[in-house]
Amino acid sequence: MSNNTTMMPNDKFAIDARTPEFSPALAGKQILVVEDDPRMQKVLHRMFREQGYGVTLCDDGQLALETFRSTRPAAVVLDLLLPNVFGRDICKMIKGERPEIPVIVVSAVSEVADKVLLLELGADDYVTKPFSPRELMARVQAALRRRHTPAATVTYSFGNCQIDFAKMSAHCADKAISMTAHEFKLLKYFVENPERVLSREELLNEVWGYRSYPTTRTVDNHILKLRQKLEPDAAEPRYLQTVYGAGYKFVP
Repeated sequence: MSNNTTMMPNDKFAIDARTPEFSPALAGKQILVVEDDPRMQKVLHRMFREQGYGVTLCDDGQLALETFRSTRPAAVVLDLLLPNVFGRDICKMIKGERPEIPVIVVSAVSEVADKVLLLELGADDYVTKPFSPRELMARVQAALRRRHTPAATVTYSFGNCQIDFAKMSAHCADKAISMTAHEFKLLKYFVENPERVLSREELLNEVWGYRSYPTTRTVDNHILKLRQKLEPDAAEPRYLQTVYGAGYKFVP
């Protein structure tokens, strides 16, 4: 299979996807593939195995959640249209239980609204079918690298807020604050770049890992949520400030 061709699977797949294939020797490089199309299962299975990854296959949403909890994969490649549990619900549950695990959505659905929703639910990336093997592999590996990059800032305090990025916990005025994985990532990038004006495009590139994206509203939405959770007055932000025409900056 050429790494430069678009994936158009058309042959039969002999592996029974309802019996998860798990390799303990590759536990640190195990990819959970959630896909109900047998032809696409074969393509993804072969692609990841050729690159040295272990592969666990699931063909419905409920089995995917059970397998995710029992095998602890390094990353999840997730289709949206699945039997029993929808892909977007699986993404939300995975990120709620283990927000550090990368989830890369692979779907024929290409609408911008769906992509933004998945990102706001915590998905790390979104690849539209049909796709090239090189693109998907690059996105999965980039997500894994971001996960394993050592955190320069582990804990941080500002105002009456205390943030532990390693534990993904936040408290303001001694009250626990619930935050999503991408809210932690976004806040961490601000904390590591204090007083510097950050454009929406830079934030999409560095926090979400995109080099191009159809809308920047997802950045604005995440900053609004951070302000509502962390600012004394979200309507008059003190820490996450808007620089009109340029972007945002964090003022400790």
